[in-house]
Amino acid sequence: MGSATTGPESAATGSGPAPAGQGSAAGPQPAAYPPTVTTEPAAPPTVATLDARLREWSRSGGPFDPGLLAGHDEKEAFPAEACAALDAWGLPELYVPARYGGRQERLDEFVAVLRRIAARDLTVAVAHGKTFLGGVCVWAAGDDGPAHLLARHVLAGEPVAWGLTEPGGGSDLLAGSLTATRHGSGWRLSGRKWPVNNATRGNLMCVLARTEPGGGARGFSLFLIDKRATPAGTVRPLPKMPTHGIRGADISGLEFDGARVPAHALVGTVGGGIELVLKSLQLTRIVCVSLSLGAGDHALALLRRFLGERRLYGRFLADLPHARDVAGRAVARQFLAETVAHTAARAAHEIPEQLSVVSAVAKAFVPGLIQGQLRLVGDLLGARGFLTEVEGYGAFAKLERDHQVVPLFDGSTWVNRAGLAAVLPVLRPGRRPDPAGAGSPARWLRADHPLDPLDADRLRLMTPRDALLGALPGLVAELAAEDGEPAATAMARALLAACEQLGRDAGALRPTGGAPSTAAMRLAERYEWCFAGTAALALHRARPELGDGPWGRDALWLRGCLAVVLEALGAEPADAPRVYGELGALLTAAPDVPVTLLDATAADAPVVLPDEPSAGGPGSARDVEAA
Repeated sequence: MGSATTGPESAATGSGPAPAGQGSAAGPQPAAYPPTVTTEPAAPPTVATLDARLREWSRSGGPFDPGLLAGHDEKEAFPAEACAALDAWGLPELYVPARYGGRQERLDEFVAVLRRIAARDLTVAVAHGKTFLGGVCVWAAGDDGPAHLLARHVLAGEPVAWGLTEPGGGSDLLAGSLTATRHGSGWRLSGRKWPVNNATRGNLMCVLARTEPGGGARGFSLFLIDKRATPAGTVRPLPKMPTHGIRGADISGLEFDGARVPAHALVGTVGGGIELVLKSLQLTRIVCVSLSLGAGDHALALLRRFLGERRLYGRFLADLPHARDVAGRAVARQFLAETVAHTAARAAHEIPEQLSVVSAVAKAFVPGLIQGQLRLVGDLLGARGFLTEVEGYGAFAKLERDHQVVPLFDGSTWVNRAGLAAVLPVLRPGRRPDPAGAGSPARWLRADHPLDPLDADRLRLMTPRDALLGALPGLVAELAAEDGEPAATAMARALLAACEQLGRDAGALRPTGGAPSTAAMRLAERYEWCFAGTAALALHRARPELGDGPWGRDALWLRGCLAVVLEALGAEPADAPRVYGELGALLTAAPDVPVTLLDATAADAPVVLPDEPSAGGPGSARDVEAA
């Protein structure tokens, strides 16, 4: 797919391409990505077709060749070849809702796609996936904005940036000082947006601007800006920032100096920008956790190989009990992260009214969980995880650096946890019974359950209940009634007891003004762990077929998830070491079995290295941050 030659403003007026020299002071903008041999996708973009293409592209000389991507990282160069390959495959179609001509219909499927890309290279996933974030406010605004215009450009391969943060503003959207003042029938923008992903390389940016001098919740509006359609010299790029991780990504910014934009650049309503951003973040936070899932896939693939070829004391590392225990803990964390992410993605369709809580839990919980997994993997890899030229495991160093930024995207861990802490008195377990007829999440987590279409109109800034945690007593009772998995049942009962204690502790918490107290933040973290354990139990009830594979024997994957949760809640079960040992042993004993619950066709080894052995070897506006 090639780049479009006109921006939303010029396309809307029928004036054709912006005259040469318009846009930033840097002169004409380069093409978003270089052209590729294939200009149209051979088949509709799906996870299955992407897996096949990624394997092909990862060969020597391909756009995802690990050596090529490592070289780009070393030079802090944009991964243009990989992004162009994804364009040609048809990834932009998944950024655009079906109602506007794209193929974006199910959030869980999109999360699976971005996870696959992140498993190959996080920088590529961040660099290309930013277009989903850049367009989400426009889609959420519906026909009350330039949605059809934006769809045309995204489908043509144009990247879109999301201009929220400003110098010195951090997570506080209400501190934004970039202004939009009325100018004739349109608007005039002045100020800076920084740091922003794709700010320089892309021509399109969805910008949050102050439209009332006093600001406030109704003092900001959103605009879709095309740099090519602005008067020359009124939009200037700010330099790319050197970063510790995702070095090749375009983390830069823009400065607006009286840049004129037409009236139809407005997204949504005047004064509705903050509300629209906060609702859109409920979707983007769920998508962001796919980056962590991909990082976990990548790390486990490296670990699986390492365990099967590294020898200590005359035997393989995989045969040492300590190594199996650590590897099993890493596997259990991956399953738990996958469970929470999948539950959140399907909740976006089925209970969007509760997404303010679900998305905050997912974003606060999953990246931190995977960061802990990476520490476990790094401990086993040792120095080899950082030797790029010797052992072939140096990809771990880049992976670990790249993932450190994920907890900061779209609201940091602290930001999301603080938002959760603020509503704990309303959400605390046991405060109110579920309404009659409330469906168990096990119903809509079934593989054959038809999901409701995504509907941004159903999103709310606050919710009085959490259907998932509210379903825990029933889920535990159902598991106990079957009496077929006594070890898992004992763990589930321990989880219920911990959740009930959380409800009592949250009920005793005294409300305070300002930032949440340390006690409230700790309770919010416990809430996340209870949510995660409940999600695992609900998926187990919804998908009995998960018991058929090696990970499901005697509910092994579920016991691994609950062991991690209960350990964090101070109630580690006595048989946790045995569970971790079994998971760790399976990681190398079954090298062809993907470490995933949701897709048996997933490629197990996302990293292709030149010296790889054969398979026989082993909610507040002040609480948002968007890089």
